[in-house]
Amino acid sequence: MTTLQKGDKAPTFKGIDQNGDTVQLKDYKGKKLVIYFYPEDGTPTCTVQACNLRDNYALLQQHGFTIIGISPDNAAKHKKFEAKFELPFTLIADTGHSIIDAYGVWGEKQLYGRNYMGLHRTTFVINEKAIIKKIFLKPKSKQHAEEIIAAMNT
Repeated sequence: MTTLQKGDKAPTFKGIDQNGDTVQLKDYKGKKLVIYFYPEDGTPTCTVQACNLRDNYALLQQHGFTIIGISPDNAAKHKKFEAKFELPFTLIADTGHSIIDAYGVWGEKQLYGRNYMGLHRTTFVINEKAIIKKIFLKPKSKQHAEEIIAAMNT
């Protein structure tokens, strides 16, 4: 699992979003950023989490947050996910795992007694100076926006 900690500089990244545009960490200099890593577009828990962030998007923006979702899915799959659930934020395709590996969220998982390699659902809250302020190792998908705001207000 991730070796990053609160207070660390956020790893730089460069990726392609659901619209085919290049997105980089430096594009968000001076902004508060929520980067949430999720395993796969359209799966039940990933959809609940994305829809919670969508439903609370205005509130997150009021608190100054920009949201970015990252998964190993490709840009075309992200575009379908965005359209189906009317997601108002950027989704980065990381099929080569360069961002996923930089943030240390790929590793061994277990499901029904079977071990396999996969993405660990993890969220990083990054401040205006690209410093990690909070890491959610097991975000509450149904209340993720609320837990982000609560954590930043403590």
